[in-house]
Amino acid sequence: MSLNETLDQRQLEQKAASAIHDQWGFYLTEGIILLVLGLLAILIPPVATLSATIVIGAVFFASGVAGLISTFSGHRAPGFWWSLISAVLGIVVGLMLLVQPIAGAVSLTLVLIAFFIAEGVFSIFFGVDHRRHVSTWGWMVASGVVDLVLAVILLAGLPGDAAWALGLLVGINLIFGGAALAAIALRLRTSASLPPA
Repeated sequence: MSLNETLDQRQLEQKAASAIHDQWGFYLTEGIILLVLGLLAILIPPVATLSATIVIGAVFFASGVAGLISTFSGHRAPGFWWSLISAVLGIVVGLMLLVQPIAGAVSLTLVLIAFFIAEGVFSIFFGVDHRRHVSTWGWMVASGVVDLVLAVILLAGLPGDAAWALGLLVGINLIFGGAALAAIALRLRTSASLPPA
C-alpha cells in the first residue's frame, strides 16, 4: 500500500467519523423519544398492546384501500387480479385487527417475535460497525442481545401472555434502544468537541 493510498484511507475514515459525530443530536433526540414511549408502554402494557394492534390494523386497511384505488385506476395493466387480491387482503386484515384487536394481538405477537429477532441481529451489527468510531458501541450490541432474549421469552409465553406481553416487551425494547442511542449520542457529542488527532 502506497503512502497516498494510506492518506486517502485516513481521510476517508476521518470524513466518515466526522459525519457520524455531526449526527449526535439526532441520535439523542431519538433516544429520548424512545425512552419516553418505552416507559409509557411499560406502565400501561394492555393499552400499548391495543394501540399497536389498532395502528397496524389502520395501516393495513389504508394500504388496502389505496391499493384498491390504484388497481381500479389501472385496470388494464398486467397483474390486475393479483393487485386486486392483495388490496382486498389488506382491507380484510386491517378490518379484522380493527374490529377484534385482542384476537389480533396474538398474530401481532408472532410478527413481533420476528421483528425482535431481526432488530436484535441488526442492532448487533450496527454496534459492531461503530466499534472503531464510538467507545460505547457495546450498548447497541447489548440492546440487540436483549431483543433476542425478548423474542425467546415472548415465544415461550404464547398465546396466554399476548394481551399484556406485546405492550410490555415493546416498552422494554424501546427503553433499551433509546438508552443505547442516547449513550452513543452523548459519547459522539463529547468526541466531537475534542480536537482531531
